[in-house]
Amino acid sequence: MRGLRAVVFDMDGVIVDSEPRHERAFREVFAEMGHAESHGIDFPSYYGKSDRSLWLDFIEKHKPPQPIEELIDWKQRRFLEIIRREQPIFAEVPPLVEKLSQRYQLGLASGSLHAVIDVVLALRDLRRFFPVVVSAQDVPHGKPAPDVFLRVSELIGVPPEECCVIEDSAAGVEAARSAGMTVIAITNSLPAIQLVRADHVVATFLEIESLLVRE
Repeated sequence: MRGLRAVVFDMDGVIVDSEPRHERAFREVFAEMGHAESHGIDFPSYYGKSDRSLWLDFIEKHKPPQPIEELIDWKQRRFLEIIRREQPIFAEVPPLVEKLSQRYQLGLASGSLHAVIDVVLALRDLRRFFPVVVSAQDVPHGKPAPDVFLRVSELIGVPPEECCVIEDSAAGVEAARSAGMTVIAITNSLPAIQLVRADHVVATFLEIESLLVRE
């Protein structure tokens, strides 16, 4: 872990316990569309990916009358209602982020849209720690392509080989590896066996602190 100058956080499943809430929002929308039991979506396979990628597959299966932008907005509104109500920031994250900000440049690279990122980072006043925020909206290709991570590297002025990514999804791990970055995967959303391509796989935020903070 020597030679690192920047730490890049994923958001969903790393900063905020959002994966089950994304799934809940999708399921509620699917039910209202008449597909409560027939949606055919395997949610874990979309962890780390954008809502658009899931909706594209849903549209291919079911040919709904609504345009994709309407579907994306519908689910996003439902998800944000849940996030504002429950505020599920992982309790260990704010102190970890504050400690890391004293040693590293920090960035955030998320598959979520900026409207969602803004709501999450407003919780616990986290925005102040992330001068650089990149969404899947900002790049041509979402995870597992490396685009979001490379864009963060460019904006903070730290080369990829001096960046460490904190991820929770297999798609995110692949994106970070493709970007040439060190990657720590935390088992918040998936079991360790699905994250083995990370440089380090951990179960707790304390382990992340131990890897990145040397007294």
